[in-house]
Amino acid sequence: MLFSGTKVSDLSKASVFTILIGFITIGVAFNLFFELADQVMEDEKFLFDQWAIDVVVAIQSGWLDQTFTWITETGSVWWITTASIILVVYLFLGSAFSRWVAVYFIINMLGISALTKLLKLYFERQRPEVLAEYDGTGFSFPSGHSTGAIVFYGFLVYLVTITHWKKSLKWILNSFLVLLILAVGLSRVYLGVHFLTDILAGFLFGLAWLFVCISALEMTLWNQRRRRK
Repeated sequence: MLFSGTKVSDLSKASVFTILIGFITIGVAFNLFFELADQVMEDEKFLFDQWAIDVVVAIQSGWLDQTFTWITETGSVWWITTASIILVVYLFLGSAFSRWVAVYFIINMLGISALTKLLKLYFERQRPEVLAEYDGTGFSFPSGHSTGAIVFYGFLVYLVTITHWKKSLKWILNSFLVLLILAVGLSRVYLGVHFLTDILAGFLFGLAWLFVCISALEMTLWNQRRRRK
């Protein structure tokens, strides 16, 4: 069976509690960015954002335009969704991981999607420029590419870390994934569809949610192993 070895009873109270703590963590992040968010809602400009725009204008070139166009696609909805479906199928049918890994990965991806949409609707920050060809539509804060990239590729970092592969290979793969996450965020600023503060906020909230899901997963797996013993 698809969910063979996966019991609802394996969901420990600690796992549920960790998820609730995760929402509190996100709330704390809101407080840390309260001043920023307040100014965003007042549609004020930031020197930090203007500095990033000035840097982009200074370094723009044809080859960078093409490079960041490719990179930004690795954080797009269609790419992340397709890759997530493939990963879910692998985790359920082709891997030695517990089925709970796939379950929490699904929670990870669906959760950040809903959270990002809610935040965008709440802040209603306009983009520096609306460019549909780069998915630069809708509200700007936080960056959906940034939140999606950090939870998806961040989960891959977690999966690589818990494998029994050689440490050198883990370092190479995880370093690449971390650089890709950063590159996706930077691509949104370079292409002019997000402010730098959108990217920073996206990384913050995405990382918080990723931490919640992985922590809850680890506690569920621990409880599963304890029950089997």
